[in-house]
Amino acid sequence: MKRWGESPLDARLPPETVLNQMEMAVIVCDRFSNVIYGNSFARQLFGFGGEIIGHSVLSLGIAEEDHEQATELARHVLKGNVWEGTFCNLRADGSTVYTRAHAVPLRHPSGAVDGVVIFAREALRSNQREQDRYGLLERIGERLGGSLELETTLRRVADTLVPQFADHCFIDLYSGDRLHRRVSRHAGGWEPPPGTWAAVGEPVTYPEGHFSAKAMSRRDAVLVEDMVQHRFDAPSDSSKRLGDEMGITSVISAPLLVRGELLGVMSMALSNLSRRADPHYDGFDRDLLGAIASRVALAVDNALLFEEERETALAFQKHLLPGERPPKLDGLQIAWRYEPARPLESHGHGIQTQVGGDWYDVIPLSAGRVGLVIGDVEGRGARAAAVMGQLRAALRAFAQDDKPPADILRKLDEWVRTMTRPERMRSGWNSDDLVRPPLVSCTYFVYDAWSRVLEFANAGHDPPLLIVDGAVSELPFESEGAMLGVRAPGMGGEIFFSEETAELKPGATLVLYTDGLIDRRPKENGEYHTREESRELVRTAIEAVARRDVESIANAAYEAVPGDINDDVAIVVIRTSGEELGVEERTFPAEPIMVSEARRMAADAFASWGMHDEQAELACLLVSEVVTNVVLHATVTPVPRRELVLDGPPLVQFNTGDLPGDLGADFGTGDFGVGGFAGDPSAPGFGAGAFDEDDWNLGADLGRREPSTKEFRLRLRRGADAIWVEVFDSDMRLPRIRSAGETDEGGRGLYLVDQLASRWGARPIADGKAVWFELPLS
Repeated sequence: MKRWGESPLDARLPPETVLNQMEMAVIVCDRFSNVIYGNSFARQLFGFGGEIIGHSVLSLGIAEEDHEQATELARHVLKGNVWEGTFCNLRADGSTVYTRAHAVPLRHPSGAVDGVVIFAREALRSNQREQDRYGLLERIGERLGGSLELETTLRRVADTLVPQFADHCFIDLYSGDRLHRRVSRHAGGWEPPPGTWAAVGEPVTYPEGHFSAKAMSRRDAVLVEDMVQHRFDAPSDSSKRLGDEMGITSVISAPLLVRGELLGVMSMALSNLSRRADPHYDGFDRDLLGAIASRVALAVDNALLFEEERETALAFQKHLLPGERPPKLDGLQIAWRYEPARPLESHGHGIQTQVGGDWYDVIPLSAGRVGLVIGDVEGRGARAAAVMGQLRAALRAFAQDDKPPADILRKLDEWVRTMTRPERMRSGWNSDDLVRPPLVSCTYFVYDAWSRVLEFANAGHDPPLLIVDGAVSELPFESEGAMLGVRAPGMGGEIFFSEETAELKPGATLVLYTDGLIDRRPKENGEYHTREESRELVRTAIEAVARRDVESIANAAYEAVPGDINDDVAIVVIRTSGEELGVEERTFPAEPIMVSEARRMAADAFASWGMHDEQAELACLLVSEVVTNVVLHATVTPVPRRELVLDGPPLVQFNTGDLPGDLGADFGTGDFGVGGFAGDPSAPGFGAGAFDEDDWNLGADLGRREPSTKEFRLRLRRGADAIWVEVFDSDMRLPRIRSAGETDEGGRGLYLVDQLASRWGARPIADGKAVWFELPLS
């Protein structure tokens, strides 16, 4: 007989027996997050097949994106606090479940915190649905806030809702006046057969009275609690039959509204794809989806605006850079690649379009020579791209002067230093606050495919890789050089750029790149490759394809370092020809009789190159004009005035009025220097014509003249589609076209060259000038 108040059960009933009856996961962890107890419901909820004790909490299937949140949970609770939040868990069978967790400290009788006790249940399937609603909305907000790319945003929404809240999820967005399906996600990886439900990218048309059409017209969420009791017109007969076969039980459709504008519609449905305790939605679920749809609409609108801005910026930059296909140049194979980085919000640096200032160019120069440049403007965004565009245009203009690379960089540096502007303050313009000039790294190369000589100067850019006979090394730079713009306005000192040369062997390859290729590339463990590690990876990848075509080398370089790029990347690969290009060259005395000799040499060369007679005759005519111009001016070359300084009184003192005849009229007041002539007086013993630099030997007897012989050099070059003619002489004066009168005997030579040649020009060289012109072969 039992006493009054005595329990019918054994008072010493094991606690585990009670805990295993709970429809709530109970997990106990020590201070190191190792599981020391878990009830049977925990194994069921998390889909854990084996023994749960002894494993880390993170091994319970917590998604990688929530690992940091789990660490924060342990840190917070071990301090004696209580924590509550939502986790995403991946079960062993591949399914996903969202759990609502409540964590409290596990205390020793002494009061010390020895561990953590976690109570968890499946979100939306408990008696605390209001709290779970906030938990799922919080989860949706986290997912939507993680990206500004439209496809990523929509994918994250679908991953969150399927299969946790729906068996089917559809998102349709307007493109112009038509709806297009952008998301079609289904539980268990199931896909609808073709020709039934609209696939991603296909247009969608909902008939009047359809629940999605009602949601858009009413601009409110529409609930179909039991599809068996309601019949709707489907978009097509095949889609209706598939819905019946799938056993659609309940549907919610909500409009995507933002700032009063309808972006599209979002629908979710339950079917026989999964087993649920209650396969029907209710009013609570409708309100929940309405709240989710409002957040999704805002995220979609932001993503659309961001993508529009990004596409505009990319198009802007694309048109500032060279076209997709490199030009065909004699003696060179060229491939290039430009890749913008992903938006910066994925790297935690704020929201930017991630277009940058990386730039490159290939510039045809005189006589088949080629200018090559690669560079990087500091910073990102529209300003960096705008500066890049201005730099490219300025460099192309400066390069046409055909000056050495160091002079071009020096001129470009001066131009960059002028790129300052007043910063607009809140109170207005303040001229004292100037935005400093941009910092720019670049290397400028000039390559002559006939001589295989590469001239270059560097301004703080990484040296390119050089491939010779399959071996990869760096092109040695004697001087790294300072970046353009490093010397701000008002700063003293001078920036020097070193002129360097190298000879490229037949078949040698240069790989030019910007620092985005090797900077901050993440490893699998979350750390980053160092610049030297990245360089080594690039070298190894290039060496594996060193003997393949330039496109393969460019692709191998880009893919060498794993992980997302943190900055935009520009790669230019050039390979020299393995064959020698046609060239003829000869030096002549600057005498009129040599004009015919030069023309004969040109005619023989053009005939050996297989030029048509008419083309060869035209080319020989222009050769005659240019050579004649050089010979005519070889005897009238002025020289700088030289003065002989002697101690004591001047040897002679007179003015031009004292000279007899026309001699005084031919000289200006500055034509005579003390002790020597700057002009060429027609006096006995001096001869006629202008003096050359070598006509007088200063310090010797003024009456003794040293004879000199003027020379010119004719060089002919043959390319695949054109020929180039160059005439070199020691006259520093550059020719120009002048207008000849009707009765003038001369003055029309350069006009003929300008009219008949496809291009012509003149460039200074170390000991004179070179006049050149180009004629197409076709």
